[in-house]
Amino acid sequence: MYLGVQSPTLIGTWERMIGIARRILDSMLLQVGRPQLTHKVLITLMAEVTAIVNARPLVPVSSDPESPLILTPSMLLTQKIGAPPSPQVDFVKGDLFKNQWKRVQYLANTFWDRWRSEYLSTLQGRRKWQFKRPNLKEGDIVLMKESQTRRNEWPMGIIVKTFPSKDGMVRKVEVKVVRQGTTKTFSRPISEVVLLLSPEDN
Repeated sequence: MYLGVQSPTLIGTWERMIGIARRILDSMLLQVGRPQLTHKVLITLMAEVTAIVNARPLVPVSSDPESPLILTPSMLLTQKIGAPPSPQVDFVKGDLFKNQWKRVQYLANTFWDRWRSEYLSTLQGRRKWQFKRPNLKEGDIVLMKESQTRRNEWPMGIIVKTFPSKDGMVRKVEVKVVRQGTTKTFSRPISEVVLLLSPEDN
């Protein structure tokens, strides 16, 4: 997994990432029980976990909604664009008792579901303010909190409209995203988006 420049802030962030991954793995492996995982399965699973952690979004490289691109640790390591491919198949708990490949894929998907949720929570924590958070604005780049995303998919969008309440606080936004070459606009409460970058940060 990629560490990068060893500043105190980055090291602290890295340690939190490792802590999250270890906590998830400990819980998962305790719940697996039988069948026991072989050394080969564990090694392959850790390779999948490493790929998942290194595919996490760091910062947008392009804010163009027609060609969104997010910098990831994997891009820095491999100099290649795009997330590592994942099987376009749904795995169920029964796959734990089948062949080793399906066992690894089920466990990797389980890790992904929990990792994605906890990592998004850490991104939201970056924006905590002592009194109140600033409103989301048009042009802000956000990650969409969607439950039905495949492994290593991080849907990114740009806020194109905000809906302030009577108290002036924005609680709902419209987000433009590009999916399979098609541009779509979704209305979302702010609880379902995570601010990744604001134009004011540049």
